Amino acid sequence: MAFTYLGIGTNLGDKEFNLNTAIQLISLEAGDVLQVSTFYHSKAWGFNSENDFLNAALLVSTDLTPMDLLEKTQAIERKMGRSGKSTKGYKDRIIDIDILLYDNLIINQPKLKIPHPLMQMRDFVLIPMAEIAPELIHPSFNETMLTLKNRLSLTL
Repeated sequence: MAFTYLGIGTNLGDKEFNLNTAIQLISLEAGDVLQVSTFYHSKAWGFNSENDFLNAALLVSTDLTPMDLLEKTQAIERKMGRSGKSTKGYKDRIIDIDILLYDNLIINQPKLKIPHPLMQMRDFVLIPMAEIAPELIHPSFNETMLTLKNRLSLTL
């Protein structure tokens, strides 16, 4: 059994419904959802959009391997209507599910990078992560989620 943290976000349609649907599908298909952060509003990151995002972080207990979890989360995205991951920049999306952390593993494969390589730069990830796991240590930076969030807030 592994503990994994997922980041979820949406900026299209009924955003609260989208997040709740993703949480339900994750709990049915990927593992037990043990914690869910508050839903946070944020501006688009990395691209311009008229549509703000709604984001959350989840703690999930899973029997899936990291690669199987990636495949399952991508299948959930497709089931919810997402056509595919962006290959050239970011764009509006009905749902996005990112594996942020998986136990204390560091994975650097072409299709899967854990910890998520940009999480320390994203307030919409660090704010909900600091809410549900403030003392959790980032395996690459050896700092807590709360420390990373506070450092990022000083630069914004």
